[in-house]
Amino acid sequence: MPPTTAAGTTAAEVMAELAALEDPRARAVNEKHGDDHGVNLGKLRAIAKRLKPQPELARELWDTGDTVARLLSLLISRPKAFTAGELDTMMRQSSVPKVNDWFVNYVVKKGPHTEELRVAWFADPDPVVASAGWGLTGDRIAKTPGGLDLPGLLDLIEAHMADAPDRLQWAMNTCLAQIGIGNPDLRARAVDIGERLGVLRDYPTPPNCTSPFAPLWIAEMVRRQGGQ
Repeated sequence: MPPTTAAGTTAAEVMAELAALEDPRARAVNEKHGDDHGVNLGKLRAIAKRLKPQPELARELWDTGDTVARLLSLLISRPKAFTAGELDTMMRQSSVPKVNDWFVNYVVKKGPHTEELRVAWFADPDPVVASAGWGLTGDRIAKTPGGLDLPGLLDLIEAHMADAPDRLQWAMNTCLAQIGIGNPDLRARAVDIGERLGVLRDYPTPPNCTSPFAPLWIAEMVRRQGGQ
């Protein structure tokens, strides 16, 4: 018999429900962003709300390797239940962009191992793993930068951001902007690096949205903060 969760729903039943939600048009859109699934995420969140956190079911769904099952798994996980080693393994299995994004934001950031993993992943040779380390570093720069070598981070960004793979480049650019926004003494250097490297200078930005191009991003956020 298939394993049954505490709430009485089996992983097989959940997988069947997810398969029924497959929409070829949604898949075509998602695949343009590297996400190999065709399920509306609003409907997925509704299923997660119904199931509520179920760590064992979450592990079973993750172990299927299916993208939609893994997204649902992340929504019904208990972040504090994972060890740092388990999270490291899951990180290295999270190559699909949406899975990677949800894993970092919904599980890693909400658990007790965030700083340990930030340090461990920061210089990882896998650019997907390194992008998570840089992403966590960007969050720390914005919230609790004490103890970070910000000039040293600018050195790394200046040397490596222009040639970094897209996901890693985006995370490094976020760190650049956060350094410039929150540190007046380093702002001119951050803006100069952004201008010279030109990363995301031409990124399409909708009206009334802030450009991810670091010099513009820094200028806008500083303006909102009253020019401090």
